[in-house]
Amino acid sequence: MSIEESRGPSGNSSSDAFSSASSRVAERAVLMCASALFSGLSQRECMEIASCARARTFARDEILFTQGQPVRSLILLESGSVKSTQLSSAGSEVLMWMSGSGEPVNVNAAPNACNHTCSARAMEQCRALVWEYQRLQALLNEYPQLRTNISRILAGRLQELEERFREAATERVARRLALNLLRLLKSVGKPARDGIQVSLTREELAQMTGTTLFTISRVLSRWAGQGFVLPQRESVVVNDPGRLESVSEEE
Repeated sequence: MSIEESRGPSGNSSSDAFSSASSRVAERAVLMCASALFSGLSQRECMEIASCARARTFARDEILFTQGQPVRSLILLESGSVKSTQLSSAGSEVLMWMSGSGEPVNVNAAPNACNHTCSARAMEQCRALVWEYQRLQALLNEYPQLRTNISRILAGRLQELEERFREAATERVARRLALNLLRLLKSVGKPARDGIQVSLTREELAQMTGTTLFTISRVLSRWAGQGFVLPQRESVVVNDPGRLESVSEEE
């Protein structure tokens, strides 16, 4: 909720409401200080930036924004996960990115002149901080480190896309899938009873890996037989990340 929304019932004193709002801003600042988007900023600076944010909750399957829509805000996930997809001219959907807690869903070098290149959908209920770009422009001017961090994030995403393109052109499917799952474990993996869960379907993994649903199912079945993954209906549980790492390093 926003700072204004965090005020208690009318029976509460104004000092209690102010204390509650300040506590909420401090909680947000802790998350922000751990995010690459706010790297190099002090806790005080993060609190000042946090006070300008609006809190949002997105329901499972809710659309955050759509491909081609003008960029109007910056979204940082407090909890949950979001998938970013692109549509081809023929209408085929391809999964491009997964974003998890502490990660920005949309970063742009020149937001005022940009349209979204992807559509974003909540994979589960998500809590997020939202900065309207008109306000963000003032923050970027006041805190130049933010511009530096955005450039680093964009450079990192470009590097990952280059790696995934190279993998698609040169590596076997099993190794490509292992590399993608290892990336996903870091960004959106969640502890499960039998290991770490990545909540993506086989079809979505096929999109990210550049292969077919049948091939992904065959590889996952083989790994399940070897005992280090557990394929589920809409997710994959990695029982032994070390074995997966070994597969990713095989020539």
